[in-house]
Amino acid sequence: MQILRYNQSRFYVNRLTDARKAAKFAKLRDMRLLFCACVCLALLSGQDPFAKPARARVLLFVRTDCPITNRYAPELARIAEEFAGRGVDFWLIYPDGAETEATIEHHKAEYHLPGTPLRDPQHVLVKRAQATISPQAAVFDHTGRLVYSGRIDDRYVTFGKARPAPQTHDLENAIAATLEGKSVAEARTHSVGCYLADVK
Repeated sequence: MQILRYNQSRFYVNRLTDARKAAKFAKLRDMRLLFCACVCLALLSGQDPFAKPARARVLLFVRTDCPITNRYAPELARIAEEFAGRGVDFWLIYPDGAETEATIEHHKAEYHLPGTPLRDPQHVLVKRAQATISPQAAVFDHTGRLVYSGRIDDRYVTFGKARPAPQTHDLENAIAATLEGKSVAEARTHSVGCYLADVK
């Protein structure tokens, strides 16, 4: 299985003496996280989650060593199955640059996690999704607009304290609302889990 890596494109100013040109260049550089068809995009080496049409895109930010992430594996698989065939793309995002392709492949196979695995060591997708915790889900609509970022559900009250069953299925509700063209009732929620490595 190929683990793809999301790489941010870089620009370099060579001999720009015109201050106005330099300012214009800096503005384009600062817009690097916006999705567009121009060369200022943050590009993926091999594949881009936003390159192909989809009714909704779900980015699941995970760590191989996070116990809460691993406990959510059956629920994530259930959600992916529920929306199968409805134009929803699932991606597993691994932001920790220290995690190898071998460990990622083993992690996905061991816990049967849904989605295409993708490394994001430069945290381009982390920033776009406003992710800080593993597990954390981000939902984007068909235009690539972030419509939800946060927990999968409210099962975990705090780290180490969980309800017998969740009362609110935040990710599932966010995907359903997006497919129906409705606004997500609660667009931002707090995730409980493990901090993503090196995220500022």
